[in-house]
Amino acid sequence: MTTTTAVTVLGLGNMGSAIAKTLVARGYRTTVWNRTASKNAPLVDAGATAAATAAEAVTASPLVVACLLDSTAVDEVLASVDSAVAGKVLVNLTSGSPAQARANERWAGERGAEYLDGKIMGDPPYIGTPNIMLPFSGSPTAFGAHEPMLRQLGTVAYHGEDAGAAAVEFMAQVAVGYEFLIGFLHTLRLVQAEGVDVAGFAERVAGSLAGYPPLLTSFGKAVKSGEYGPDLGSLDVQAALMDDMISHRESLGVEAVRMREVKELMDRRIADGHGDQGFSSLFELLAKRP
Repeated sequence: MTTTTAVTVLGLGNMGSAIAKTLVARGYRTTVWNRTASKNAPLVDAGATAAATAAEAVTASPLVVACLLDSTAVDEVLASVDSAVAGKVLVNLTSGSPAQARANERWAGERGAEYLDGKIMGDPPYIGTPNIMLPFSGSPTAFGAHEPMLRQLGTVAYHGEDAGAAAVEFMAQVAVGYEFLIGFLHTLRLVQAEGVDVAGFAERVAGSLAGYPPLLTSFGKAVKSGEYGPDLGSLDVQAALMDDMISHRESLGVEAVRMREVKELMDRRIADGHGDQGFSSLFELLAKRP
């Protein structure tokens, strides 16, 4: 398999349009298709070729990039192109689960196509810059052949042959963001209730984040090895803080469910005889109980 300068983009929402626009600007012969044909016009004006149907668009290029609304839209478009994907490389940049990515790979393989699953970690204005992250997984042959084109879109990382791995990376990183941010909002509510300037507090928290990378990597190593040192102090010591943390929140009318969950995990771990271990050891309790 060799690299190509011809590419098809299926789906011209904000993200798909940004992808197609970037590829046209970088000199790729770009064919575009969108269910609402009027969205083709700005790309055609920029130098792309519009296809009347998704199947026609797929036929036009050896490399096909799908960036659609959701997995249902992907299923509908793939059903409409079916055997036209034979001999092509299908790159799906639509949000979806690891299971969906693996199902798409099976679908493509049954029709003689190679499959790469990718996820876009950033906003449309950043397409084509290093500020957007794109994890990929799936066919190593396809990735190796088309990596130069993929790197036109942003900072790229290959996560292996399992087609679902990019979705795992995406969902996990997004989850970290949401978990952190909802916790941060809880603390903003707390300090505001105490009359503290929330903007100033936010600046101080931002300045403290440089200390987290070493802690995160140490947690990862502890979980992988199953050996939990007293990171952040032993659970016996940390647990002594929890009642005060919870009562402080509740006295101010601030929701304390998350902090109660942390206390419950600490108490269980200590009861199991692991009070000398650190916060990372709570990992052992996070599997869903039967």
